Amino acid sequence: MLVGLGLLGLALAATLIFTRAAPIPREDGPPRFELVVGEAKAKRPSLVDYRRLDLRLQALMEDPAMVGLAVAVVEDGEIRFAKGYGETIAGSGDPVTTSTVFRWASLSKGVAADMVALLAHEKRLSLMEPVGLHAVSLRLPGGSERAATVSDLLSHQLGLFAHAYDLKLEDGWDPRYLRGTLATLDSICPPGSCHAYQNVAYDAASEIVERVTGRSYGEAVRERLFGPLGMRTASVTREDLFRARSWARPHVGGRNSRPVEVTDSYYRVPAAGGVNGSIEDLAFWMMAQMGQAQEVLPEPVIAAVQTPRVNTPRETSRRRKYRERTTSSAYGLGWRVLDYSGRNVIGHHGGVRGYRSMMMFDPERRAGIVALWNSATSRPNGIEYEVMDMIYRLPFRDWLAIEDRSLAAQPVPEDVPADEGGNG
Repeated sequence: MLVGLGLLGLALAATLIFTRAAPIPREDGPPRFELVVGEAKAKRPSLVDYRRLDLRLQALMEDPAMVGLAVAVVEDGEIRFAKGYGETIAGSGDPVTTSTVFRWASLSKGVAADMVALLAHEKRLSLMEPVGLHAVSLRLPGGSERAATVSDLLSHQLGLFAHAYDLKLEDGWDPRYLRGTLATLDSICPPGSCHAYQNVAYDAASEIVERVTGRSYGEAVRERLFGPLGMRTASVTREDLFRARSWARPHVGGRNSRPVEVTDSYYRVPAAGGVNGSIEDLAFWMMAQMGQAQEVLPEPVIAAVQTPRVNTPRETSRRRKYRERTTSSAYGLGWRVLDYSGRNVIGHHGGVRGYRSMMMFDPERRAGIVALWNSATSRPNGIEYEVMDMIYRLPFRDWLAIEDRSLAAQPVPEDVPADEGGNG
């Protein structure tokens, strides 16, 4: 609920779900959004059964593949649920709270696309200009950086094969150098005619932002997006992650394993996979995508990034476990656009080494789900389907495989995040 330029802050302890809203102090400006817990203060009765959701998430946490998890749900533009589960470090006893910072991985792409689209809205560039005008390090096969547009960049339509040079990025190569050598590759299609997911190339968006604003990418998104939205934990560097009061360590072997190193590979492509933040801030970010912070993200900006630009049948195939619900998919600018049983939903997944993230929301209903966890399992992906099914009053399906444990043991396409931000 907007209150002028400021919105009341989110504060909910990890062990409480149904309690009175209370603002949390913010170090970087006035609080922004209000937390409405339960139905007492809500505008309308909740469609989501939060007691059932909480019990199912507790059951999910019994899976030894899980270490820590944070979830928030928005209904009617209000945060109705926010809770942390498990631990920041396996076996430590240090609880995940709603303020615990995780890596967002490829949810970072939506931040970059929004930032570039905002600059385009301000007439500081055009989404239809050649990408080479602003991203001078980017060189594409046959000089097609002179033909590919900024829109092609942000919708992964540069004509490169998927994940070009991701492995070299993970081996420590400089991303700007790698972008310059993309010209030596073979094209798979003319720019603007096919979709193939990128990280190294996509980070040309951070270079565009820096050249247009004269600020570092981190400074620009903090000043134009994170700060005005009251996202007090959001940042784009590994050092900022380490400085957080509470941050979740990455695990690849579940709660019977030790944390793994936080590598810097995808921090070096911040537009593609560098954002950190808590579930509070991810909920704020989702609400802004619903049009609830027009002073920060005007409606034309939101429309630009959420308009489908290219169909993505491979993503539809990757979601085949959920094909009963998400029957087709497309890509906008930094955001996926899905058909969810005839409804239009927006979202994205993310995955870097030891972290996973998700967001799915219906912009018309101003309802959606965000989740962050610090392990490699893809099993929590079912959370978004269970919540959206309740929002749409669809028949219950055990998407989290709580009752049918055999489903949990089945391999799922998302276990290898081929389209979601690498393994760095």
